[in-house]
Parts: sequence; structure tokens; C-alpha cells
Amino acid sequence: MGIYTRTGDEGQTSVIGGRVIKDDDRVEAYGTIDELNCFVGQAISLIDHATGQFEDLREHLLEVQQELFDCGSDLAFVRISETKYKVRDEMVTRLEQWIDMYDAENPKVERFILPGGSLLSSTLHVCRTVCRRAERRAVTLGQHTDINPSVRRYLNRLSDYFFVVARTANARQQVADIEYVRSKKVFRRKE
Repeated sequence: MGIYTRTGDEGQTSVIGGRVIKDDDRVEAYGTIDELNCFVGQAISLIDHATGQFEDLREHLLEVQQELFDCGSDLAFVRISETKYKVRDEMVTRLEQWIDMYDAENPKVERFILPGGSLLSSTLHVCRTVCRRAERRAVTLGQHTDINPSVRRYLNRLSDYFFVVARTANARQQVADIEYVRSKKVFRRKE
């Protein structure tokens, strides 16, 4: 199989069901998801297998990578029936369960926090912001064409997941989150 085809040299690319310009909203959406998936892979590569400290997180991030491919696939179709969609709301529910599980480990936070701390935490914060951009691109695409609404919900919840696990990465490594000192108290823990 050849890696280059020369079919995109004029600024168009193939999507499932047709060809579009390379900066089409559809390409922007699944391209940003692909970018996010690369950062998730980088985060996984930072996990030291020897300690076992983040083995649960590693397994979850590997599953997220698979699901990000599903998100990209669902958005790459020009026309698709709902029965062919890969991303389902059950995946969103499972993310919520993971969020609650990891958040239970985190110290109380009342103010916005600055991205940073450990290298793993910083990388997970990059994942969070790229995920938010992917969500915005999916919203833009959905304004003028039908998309799988579960992809939008999944990306929304996934960015929350990245926020929580970035904090968990710091907590497990005993690195304090840095609060944004000018922030009012904005977070309230569920009792």
C-alpha cells in the first residue's frame, strides 16, 4: 500500500460518501478529534508502568483512544443512518461514572485552577482544551448538517473527564493544584 496518493494535492480530501475541501467543517471536526487522540497517546506514554500508580488511568485512556476513533468515524460520514453510528449515550454514562470515581480522590477545589503541576497532569490539561475545541468543531458542523448527537455529548463529558483526571494525576503524585488567585469560589462539591 502506498502512503501517498496525490489525490489531495488540489486541496480536497475524501470523506465517507464524497469529497470535500480540506478545511470543510467535517474535516475540521474529525481532524481536531485526531489531534486530541495524539495528545491522549502522549499522556499514556508518560505513565510509568513500573509503579502501577496509574494503571487504571492508562486502561481508561486506551479505551478513550478507541472511542475517539469512533467519534471521528461518525463525523466522517456524509450520509449515515442512525443504526450505523458507533458512539452511543452509554459511553457518555460510563464517562460520568469514571469522572465521579476519580473526582472522589481529588482534594476539594473551590476556585479555577491553573493548568500544570506534574507533566502527566499538564498533558491531560492539553487534552482537555483540545477536546473543547473538538466539541466546538462538532457543534459548528452540526449547525448545517445532521451529526450523531452522542458525539457532541461524548466530547462535552470527555473534557470534564480530562479536567478531573488531570487533578487526580497531581493528587496521586502529591503535587498541589495551583488555584487561580483572582477567581471567586465557583466549584461546589456534591454532598
